[in-house]
Order: sequence, then C-alpha cells, then structure tokens
Amino acid sequence: MQDINHSVLNGPSLDSPHSNSPSSSNLSQRGLFVTGTDTEVGKTFVAAALVARLKASYWKPVQTGPEQDHDTPEIQRLTGIAEQSIYPCSYTFPDPLSPHTAAKRADQTINIDNIRLPSIQRDEYLIVEGAGGAFVPLNDHYMMSDLMVRFNLPVVIVARSGLGTINHTLLTVEALRRRGISLAGVIMNGPENSDNRKAIEQYGRVQVLAELPHCEEVNQNTIATLMPKLDKVAELLGRNSSHDG
Repeated sequence: MQDINHSVLNGPSLDSPHSNSPSSSNLSQRGLFVTGTDTEVGKTFVAAALVARLKASYWKPVQTGPEQDHDTPEIQRLTGIAEQSIYPCSYTFPDPLSPHTAAKRADQTINIDNIRLPSIQRDEYLIVEGAGGAFVPLNDHYMMSDLMVRFNLPVVIVARSGLGTINHTLLTVEALRRRGISLAGVIMNGPENSDNRKAIEQYGRVQVLAELPHCEEVNQNTIATLMPKLDKVAELLGRNSSHDG
C-alpha cells in the first residue's frame, strides 16, 4: 500500500509551475468552493467570514436538515448580506443526513445536471459552500467532488486545528489533487496549533491561508473581528480592499 505522506511529499510544491495553489489571476475570476475535512468543522462559520471579508455573494447548492438549521439564514445573520446576494439552493431535504440518503428519504434523486453555477456579475465573487466533506455522495453515481470538478472553482478546505487534523487534511488534499481539482489552500478552525499548521503545509505542499479561533458566541461583531486574519485570502483573490465598513 502506498504511503500517503510519501505521495503528498512528492507532489508539486507551492512554487512549482504545476502547483495546485492557483495564481491570483485564476482565483479572481469567480470565487471559491468551501469544503471541509469532515462535517461540523466550521464550514459555514468560515464561509460567513469569507463572504464578509471578500464582500462576496453566497450559494449553498445542496442543503439537508430542518429549515431552522439551514446554512443560508445563518450566513445572512452573521454577515448581514443583502437578499440579492444570496442564490437559492438547488436541492433541500428535511432530514439531517448525507445528501444521497436525505434525497432517498424524500423519494427524490439529485440530478447533478440541475445544479448549475449561478451566473454572476463581472465584479461579483461567489462563495459556494458544499455539504459535508469532499466525498459525500449526491446520488448513486456522483459525489460532492464531482460538483467541484464541474464548477472549476478553486477549493478552500476547512480543517480543525486539533489532534487528527493532519491525517484528515492530507487525505482531503491528496484526494482532491487526484481529481485534478485546484486548491486555494486550507483554513484551520479552532485554537491555534503551529505544529499542525506546519505539518499540513510541509507534507501537503499547500498553504494554510488563515487560522480562525474558536468563538464561544458567533455574531456579526465576531465575524468583523476576524477580517484581518483573512487578508491573505483577500490578497490572493485580488479583493484586498479595506475591511472597514
């Protein structure tokens, strides 16, 4: 069996012409796809911070779970984003399960051809938030990573900062690279852990774009305090205007 660390270590480096970290010119065209190493790693929290910092629009293509737990209203609560900057979900299902199972429970099947990237304005950026991790099934044939391939947006991986994150993050990085998916980088969520950050960057040959702290209470003020931590992402996207106001 191939050793995953050996495989990643011999992958492209950040300064390689074949690097999976795209240039700012590539990133600045449309936006980002936000995925996670697992469920409940803080994707919506990070997506809200990105929406606020980049003054971006937001889209959750597939949503599962009861309406009071939907991510789009949470994004609106945390950012104050205008209604016209929210794009409607392509599919929603009431059970808090993996999309393929939630769809079956609702006697439906997700048709990936019905999930189309919204047409956005020339100066508009779009944050797309996936459901669960990169390899969550959508139906019997397609997974969340297939949407990433179709959308062709650079991917931000949200990862926990604590024990276990090195393995989970490197597995996600490796899997997405094998699919030819461009990686913008990793955002770590939780108490700062410099050792884990360094390991992810070294063995994954991927940038950790930001480390966001655990917040006991999350609201618009909380999100506002995080803006300076996302300056590297904003610079990469060519959205490095002031985050005041």
